[in-house]
Amino acid sequence: MKLAEQIIQQLIDAGVKRIYGVVGDSLNPIVDAVRESGGSAKGGIDWVHVRHEEVAAFAASAEAQVTGELAVCAGSCGPGNMHLINGLYDAHRSQAPVLAIASHIPSAQIGTSYFQETHPDRLFAECSSYSEMAINPAQTLRIMNSAMRHAIGNRGVAVVSIPGDIAAEEAVENVPEWGDLRRGAIVPDQQTIQEIADRINKADKVAIFAGAGVEGAHSELVALADKAAAPVGHSMRGKMFVQYDNPFDVGMTGLLGYGEAAEGMKEADLMILIGTDFPYDQFLPDTDTIQIDRNAAVMGRRTNVGLMVEGDAGATLRAILPLVKYKKNRKFLKSLLKKNEAIMTKVVGAYAEKPSRKGPIHPEYAMAILDEVASEDAIFTADTGMCNVWTARYVTPNGKRLLLGSFLHGSMANAMPMAIGAQVSQPNRQVISVSGDGGLSMLLGDLLTAKMYNLPLTVVAFNNSTLGMVKLEQLVQGFEDYGVDVPATNYADIAEAMGFQAIRVTRAKDLKAAYEKALAHNGPSLVEVITDPNALSMPPEVEASQIVGFATSLSKIALNRGAGEAVAMARSNLRNARAWRQF
Repeated sequence: MKLAEQIIQQLIDAGVKRIYGVVGDSLNPIVDAVRESGGSAKGGIDWVHVRHEEVAAFAASAEAQVTGELAVCAGSCGPGNMHLINGLYDAHRSQAPVLAIASHIPSAQIGTSYFQETHPDRLFAECSSYSEMAINPAQTLRIMNSAMRHAIGNRGVAVVSIPGDIAAEEAVENVPEWGDLRRGAIVPDQQTIQEIADRINKADKVAIFAGAGVEGAHSELVALADKAAAPVGHSMRGKMFVQYDNPFDVGMTGLLGYGEAAEGMKEADLMILIGTDFPYDQFLPDTDTIQIDRNAAVMGRRTNVGLMVEGDAGATLRAILPLVKYKKNRKFLKSLLKKNEAIMTKVVGAYAEKPSRKGPIHPEYAMAILDEVASEDAIFTADTGMCNVWTARYVTPNGKRLLLGSFLHGSMANAMPMAIGAQVSQPNRQVISVSGDGGLSMLLGDLLTAKMYNLPLTVVAFNNSTLGMVKLEQLVQGFEDYGVDVPATNYADIAEAMGFQAIRVTRAKDLKAAYEKALAHNGPSLVEVITDPNALSMPPEVEASQIVGFATSLSKIALNRGAGEAVAMARSNLRNARAWRQF
């Protein structure tokens, strides 16, 4: 037995089913040990051969987020493992337990500027909570054990750099045992629980803003909102755990937001942040705030917090609920719910119900139809940019569905790689990648990975031949849109050449049939939707500077490129503009 085989056995003992990666010389001992294991069907490990290591890291991140278990990716020395970095940054920020095996040059050559030499133990330090170098066989097995425990315990990335010659060494004795890990909930002391309840009981207007940290605590969250007469806003990552079966939901705030969440927090005299490290401080009001989170390090770094409470959301809320008195005055809550309902039907729903009969398909309608035909337990992955906006607003959560994206790292091209990881680990669930043409084209080659394994995932490509979110950013800052054009491309033809079932949709009336055909296919499918490049999203709060910037941009466009283009942009968003004027 070789050391590499012991390393693979360590992964098997920890419950790992597969490794995503690209093979290479320094990684060959590890890959051969995977082969020797016989694959997951025989109690071993599978090798998932991707076309780019960045895809490997995104796929592992998605698997870890969907399953809650350790996932693994790997890259060969130098450029191979460096390609992992972007996906690992995303995984670490998303608190996905991922182990990265970064193979390295021969140990005798380290420090000599050898071919492909880098310093992976240093390079990965910023996107991990653990990054160590193997220097001898016995120590290698110890740091592998430690790395896996860091990834799981800290809910993030751990990296082990292993020179190829060390992985090829003979096996050693005294392999660290994995054991049976049991975890418990963090519950604040009774005095703190009482103080939280007292503050809620004293406040006239309470608002709750919740994030992904409330996963598993939905019923407790809704019960607290009911007792405290509190409108509940959510972050993008919190949407799937907060919004469903929640009569107190008032939408999402932030740049991609909708509904009355921003207004609710602004008017409240007590705001409760639960399980969220929402980064956009400009959307958080300067009001009395309680923050509840299991990670004390994030407390108070976005807004001033009067009471910072370390605790798991579910356990803490269960302790608080018996002490919170039911508020009879519901005016604040009812007012916000009424406004939220109007916005959701007249603004967010402006293009979602009836398609425009002229011009390109509006992405809002395309997303609303996709939401309608997707299964109850579908896993959606969303590209960064406008795809984030449309999934945030039109994917309906129900407690079974999941929505994954690069919500904290903001990387392009994440959706399709994440769909691969989600589908590989959940073969019996419907997986849908909502991809922009910019993001899809960036890692287009890994459509071959989906075909190679005949994964039944569906890629919905919103093709507007532009980087839509960047275009919007330029316009609100007063710039003309420039450098955002993507060449007109037929992605359906490319996907078909790669072995996909592919459909190109140019008319809104053909959307539903195209989606249904794709989702029913036993293999990879791509639906390319030709959408309006001028369709823009309206944030929940529009500042005067943004209005001035947008008007300035349209003036420049009219002067430099003709009034027709500016008029076309205005017409594309006319329904939204009319709806917003009512509020």
